[in-house]
Amino acid sequence: MSVLVTGGGGYIGSHMVWHLTDAGEDVVVLDNLTTGFDWAIAPEASLVQGDCGDLDLLDRVIGENGVDAIVHFAGSIVVPESVADPLGYYLNNTVKSRTLIEAAVRGGVGNFIFSSTAAVYGTPETYPVSEDAPLAPESPYGRSKLMTEMMLADASAAHGFTYAALRYFNVAGADPKGRTGQSTRGATHLIKVACEAALGKRDSLTVFGTDYPTDDGTGVRDYIHVSDLVAAHGDALRYLRDGGANLVANCGYGHGFSVLEVVETVKRVSGDDFRVDLGPRRPGDPAAIVASRERISRELGWQPRFDDLDAIVASALKWEESLVRRNQR
Repeated sequence: MSVLVTGGGGYIGSHMVWHLTDAGEDVVVLDNLTTGFDWAIAPEASLVQGDCGDLDLLDRVIGENGVDAIVHFAGSIVVPESVADPLGYYLNNTVKSRTLIEAAVRGGVGNFIFSSTAAVYGTPETYPVSEDAPLAPESPYGRSKLMTEMMLADASAAHGFTYAALRYFNVAGADPKGRTGQSTRGATHLIKVACEAALGKRDSLTVFGTDYPTDDGTGVRDYIHVSDLVAAHGDALRYLRDGGANLVANCGYGHGFSVLEVVETVKRVSGDDFRVDLGPRRPGDPAAIVASRERISRELGWQPRFDDLDAIVASALKWEESLVRRNQR
């Protein structure tokens, strides 16, 4: 048995690969390395450089490696970019996911874990938001992920495999052992951008939207440490292998911080000040979104270990410093 991780050279995917190899799993990574890095992948894993939309390649990889589970991270993730390029997002996130699901069915893969998103909720009516809340994505990114959730439900009913769709809130931080982190140039994740600004890698940081109906006018998000996120995937894999039913679950801590609170935390933890510019809202961004974590704790027994904004920021800063050293070599 082996686990196929698509996008395993990327930010969250590389953390997942390390988590699985630490647990003694046989792991095969499929990544086209357009945004991922081969050096971020655990050396115990096998890397196949290719695209998850290539059905012939998927058939071969699944068959040759005895894949019994797929963890699907590959895709595009930037909300404003999806508004500007919706067809690109429907191709990368929906069409290629459909091909991967077909390959799973053809290859008899019994377990499928999908990297979904809180963007499927749009601007929620409840706070925190539960998995039973209305689904009203406000961007092509969110709609592309919701379409894949729908395909998984229909394909599972028709073909008998089981799946978990994990709806991420705002992922941040880096591997506590310093083995991988958010390395993509030009990334838009707030904590990464703020850490780059603190280290002088950016001239400034822009806050998008200061007139939201929140305490300080900036957007509120639920920030989850990437190590807790991949641990949830590990719990989901065990759950599915043990015969668990299909599961849709939020991955978040159940409390939020505003953009300005995060910026001030990065300044304090880093000891560095940096320029902050105030800009207009971005299309597709809700005012506030925070997870209910009741279902994932109940169904998977998931318990976070890094639920502390200072610790999340400190790990992200440490990783950014290591990238500076890497780039100086």
